[in-house]
Amino acid sequence: MSTSSASHAQGLAARVREFLRAHDPVTTDRKEFLRARFDAGLAWVHYPEGLGGLGLDPSLQPEVDTLFMEAGAPHNRPELNFIGLNLAAPTILRFGTPQQQQRWLRPLWTGEEPWCQLFSEPGAGSDLANVGTSAKRDGDGWVVNGQKVWTSLAHQADWAILLARTDPEEPKHQGLSFFICDMHDPGVDVRPLRQITGESEFNEVYLDNVRIAGDQLLGAIGQGWAVASHTLMNERVAIGAGTIPRESGAIGELVKVWRTRPELRRAGVHDQVVRLWVESEAARLTAERLRQQQAAGLPGPEGSGAKLTHSRLNQQISSLELELLGAEGLRYTDYTARRPVILAHSQSPAGWRFLRAKGNSIEGGTSEIMRNIIAERVLALPAEPRADKAIPWKDLPR
Repeated sequence: MSTSSASHAQGLAARVREFLRAHDPVTTDRKEFLRARFDAGLAWVHYPEGLGGLGLDPSLQPEVDTLFMEAGAPHNRPELNFIGLNLAAPTILRFGTPQQQQRWLRPLWTGEEPWCQLFSEPGAGSDLANVGTSAKRDGDGWVVNGQKVWTSLAHQADWAILLARTDPEEPKHQGLSFFICDMHDPGVDVRPLRQITGESEFNEVYLDNVRIAGDQLLGAIGQGWAVASHTLMNERVAIGAGTIPRESGAIGELVKVWRTRPELRRAGVHDQVVRLWVESEAARLTAERLRQQQAAGLPGPEGSGAKLTHSRLNQQISSLELELLGAEGLRYTDYTARRPVILAHSQSPAGWRFLRAKGNSIEGGTSEIMRNIIAERVLALPAEPRADKAIPWKDLPR
């Protein structure tokens, strides 16, 4: 650590201790504590002053979080607002007006207003630029009509980031705009979708003449693809490069079975466990660097590699765990359609982990699309021919 970084770290530690003396985590109301922490610049220290941060290096954030955790301070339940914290917040910070940043970042970070993402449609998944949900001018605002799908946690969200088509006369990448949508507005209809685990974690969302105020446009009209691209790069880093302790997540469950259940060990499996452990650790260490890039507002196409690796490893690890457990691992019987309860890997049965991992290679961009991005933007290989890039969206075949 450089002298400057060490000095900043010491100053931050003193600032946290001073904050805790003024706001006892035991006696202070949870919401008031989190609001005060945001206002003190200790929410995400790399954000600007007045927006939850102090304009410091993002590598200093883990030390701040550790000090609050050791003090028993309440946290903002990040598992309940993954999209808000990892996708919406950096997008609002990059493209939002000062008024938009002031309005949404604080209640987003405190968890008072959870978010969802209205991007994918039945005809626009991997080809996201093909979205057909329309946003038409109406006075100072917009009227939105369309259907979105695979919208995780839309049933719990207060706000959504929304990609819609504002000009069908333009080619598909150029006629898009990016909005913030109130999920409680008239015309927003959220319907659950049942997945292979039995849960309804995500939804389809119908937008029927939903009115969106003019000040809920994020970025300029027609800039939607650039804004959405920034969001997507943050999403891939967040999914594939989540900073977790060593031997946590899927690999932690596999090695736990291997160490504590010697009766399940078989010849030849040990090498598979070790190989997956080494790959998981290499991915974790690489991910830490990508997370710092993301925190600095510089998520790049490398996040697609992290996301691709995460998907592959999760599926391989959960498959090997199920293979070790045999019939015991198949005892997953709760297929009732229900809204999910967010649990840690260790609180879920092996059968659930195996089934849920199947979605990893689809959500946040399919593995096939990730390989295309890596080939074109990281390895600089020739791009696939795209004959539709200059054709007005309204003239494209459907």
